[in-house]
Amino acid sequence: MALNRDFVGRTYPASTSYEVCRVKIREFAAAIGDHNPIYRDPEAAREAGHPDVVAPPTFPIVFSLSGAGEALADPELGLDFAMVVHGEQRFEYDRPIYAGDELLCTSTISEIRSVGRNELLTVTSEVSTVQGEPVCRTYNTIIERGGAA
Repeated sequence: MALNRDFVGRTYPASTSYEVCRVKIREFAAAIGDHNPIYRDPEAAREAGHPDVVAPPTFPIVFSLSGAGEALADPELGLDFAMVVHGEQRFEYDRPIYAGDELLCTSTISEIRSVGRNELLTVTSEVSTVQGEPVCRTYNTIIERGGAA
């Protein structure tokens, strides 16, 4: 069944802010196998010109879909999670994410389209500090296999 196109343009703010900490950055870097010291060592990060430990570029995936989760789980969207695979993700940065940042994320369903027998859904998320400073944008595309009519 095709996804409900009425969801395109709907925006979902995350219910809470996300507090970035050194431990989470270190755990994420370990999970992706990146041993860059700026992800673990505050002194190495400062020597590289950063105020604190830096998050790896793909770190926002940890929290960027939190607001959109409400939409993706809505039965009226028609998404069958059993048929979902990861399609694509990309990030555009205004500045790095640092330990100590408190971030807000607002997600929008920016596109739903059919490709062959599959449905592709793209969620665009705007990430900023709680003070309103833009940090990055994330683009996440998921594919529902066999979802097109």
